[in-house]
Amino acid sequence: MSVGDSLPRIDGIDKLGGRTRYVDDIAMPGMLHAGTVRAPVARGVVKKIRFDPGVNWDKFVIADHKDLPGENVVATIQNDMPALVDREIRYKHEPVLLLAHRSIRKLREALAAVRVEVEALPAVADPLAPLAPEQVQHGDDNVFKRIDIRKGDPAAVFRDAPHVVEGLYYTGAQEHLYIEPNGVISYFEAGRLVVAGSMQCPYYMLDALTRAFGRTRESFRVIQLPTGGGFGGKEEFPSILAIHAALLAEKSGAPVKLVYDRVEDMAASTKRHPGVVKHRTALDRDGKLLAMEIDVVLDGGAYVTLSPVVLSRGALHACGAYSCDNVHVHAEARLTNSPPYGAFRGFGAPQTIFALERHMDVAAGKLGLKPEELRRCNLLKPGDTMATGQVYREKTDLAALLDRALTYAGYETKRREHEVFNSTHPYLRRGVGMASFMHGAGFTGGGEVYLASEVEVEAAADGSINVLTAQCDMGQGCDTTLAQVAADRLGVAVDAVKAVRPDTSIVPNSGPTVASRTIMVVGKLVSRACGDLLRQVAGRDDISGEKAIAAIRAWHDGNPGGRLIGRAKYAKPVELDWDEDAYQGDAYATYGWASYVAEIEVDLRTYVVRAVDFVALQEVGKTVNPAIAAGQIQGGVAQGIGWALYESVALEDGAMSNTQMTNYVIPCCGDLPPIRVYFEEQPSQYGPRGAKGIGELPMDGPAPAIVNAVCQALKINVNETPLTPERLMEHLEFADHG
Repeated sequence: MSVGDSLPRIDGIDKLGGRTRYVDDIAMPGMLHAGTVRAPVARGVVKKIRFDPGVNWDKFVIADHKDLPGENVVATIQNDMPALVDREIRYKHEPVLLLAHRSIRKLREALAAVRVEVEALPAVADPLAPLAPEQVQHGDDNVFKRIDIRKGDPAAVFRDAPHVVEGLYYTGAQEHLYIEPNGVISYFEAGRLVVAGSMQCPYYMLDALTRAFGRTRESFRVIQLPTGGGFGGKEEFPSILAIHAALLAEKSGAPVKLVYDRVEDMAASTKRHPGVVKHRTALDRDGKLLAMEIDVVLDGGAYVTLSPVVLSRGALHACGAYSCDNVHVHAEARLTNSPPYGAFRGFGAPQTIFALERHMDVAAGKLGLKPEELRRCNLLKPGDTMATGQVYREKTDLAALLDRALTYAGYETKRREHEVFNSTHPYLRRGVGMASFMHGAGFTGGGEVYLASEVEVEAAADGSINVLTAQCDMGQGCDTTLAQVAADRLGVAVDAVKAVRPDTSIVPNSGPTVASRTIMVVGKLVSRACGDLLRQVAGRDDISGEKAIAAIRAWHDGNPGGRLIGRAKYAKPVELDWDEDAYQGDAYATYGWASYVAEIEVDLRTYVVRAVDFVALQEVGKTVNPAIAAGQIQGGVAQGIGWALYESVALEDGAMSNTQMTNYVIPCCGDLPPIRVYFEEQPSQYGPRGAKGIGELPMDGPAPAIVNAVCQALKINVNETPLTPERLMEHLEFADHG
């Protein structure tokens, strides 16, 4: 058995020892270094590009949109974003021109010697502001996507409800700040253009290349190199670098390396969508939810990119883990002239869950109830339906999960102790807050059917096993956990199993490494592929261990030189039903469920909020590798604390201006509390050995738990993130002066 064991990460020793080679560690003979000339304004029209005559431009490879042999698009959902500006600029730092040279120093000097002259046009800075006709750049109203989810008749309920509570909630952008910035290398190999680099989704990149170059998939090879973090920021965005590097490689005939420095990466790359969520909630006298009207607006930035799927996730999580018979969720993603916002851990759910979980505390206060009481009486129970009509069939007792988290946190004792402390200490205040929430595992609705993911497992004559998927390990440990799944299914030692590095010339398309789908969806396919392999060698799939190894060796003895490959392809479970047009049915096969409790301390001299303790309890099915799972939770909580308290994206002309780690503040080890991680296991039929998705879930709960704690400690109502010292000072001064 290996599933359930905290085995060391396969790549851990090489990374700790500095032996892992990332994209910027790689050099090739004759390699050119590439850079990007970017737009200087948020919106405008390119009038002229001026090259400083003091530079010998003959020594540079120069490319613009006219050099692309195919379509000038970055293939995503609506294909509206150009790979290089043709005429119209939609955001500051949009790529206009590419340069390449053997010398990095000369390249940097040349990039500074190119000036893009533009005629400025009226830009959109605020997705909520009224539009002038000349600001419309997408459709009739700059709305990228609209979603409506309806259940029951909320309007009728509001007329007679004993209590109606309203609230408006704001969440900020967030920079991914992965350890390794974006980077790729492109070169020719056996007549094919190869792109190797830091990424999450090799087949997304492959499709982008085929579109931009107007060629078949077989004309390209995409290889994922060791990747120093992604969090969604290396989902679709690396496709831009791939197109740029490949274009320069084709034009020059030489290998080309394109690696962003930290400032460029922060300025030009995608961020978490800023959000505004309005709640109007009807409750009875006991606190039972009667109706919910929720309006969601996400800032999508200048192009559609992944905003529709982010909006979808946000809308589907807007009602949270609660039962309510009358619901209307209206959600929109709107254009602004900022760099496009994109996927980021949780993608949409953190924004709407923050609003909901803050609103639950606000509603509890209005009704004179404790926050836990209001949650306890409204959490889903078996047979309840969610906003889309999906029936809650999970075995997890959500009220008991909440109570267990409160017990771990010592919630009641801390509340009493804080009252005494806060009434006596001259400048420190302490509080404790909570959040109960969920996160859907895998793609929404029919997304997994559309992907039609495929997996292969190959067994060699010596008994070694190769797992072939397109899943990218970017620090989350999936190379290890997928190997554990295969080893567990076949009954072999984990060190006999290897997860093959994603390479589109070798591995099948198992879909992107996103949406908490790797272990649940792809891991299940790995398990099924192992079963297919066993049926080929033994005519049955219920053998394992020495019998399986013996059968594999016997097969190879009878088929010398042959390849023994087990295969599996995703098939929709027959019991799941989803109507994409009506947004009704089973939005997700299963969910992870969680209750988080945060304890904070506020210093009224500096307005600094410090998290001092954090309890994270989650039900995520079977934990394949408890140590890796706990690390995922701790990392997600740390990221959530950053979003709640520290990480403020400053915009100038629509683009991020605090593009250094000296002025974009993230929590360091000294800023983080002990993060106490607990698991409850309710195995799911949709994952291997009952495993569910885990990566997104811990991003959803920390911000509301922390802000709830601050509000409880200070007896104020704060409805935004990040709650920086400056913002907290403003709130307290406003409260003091009415």
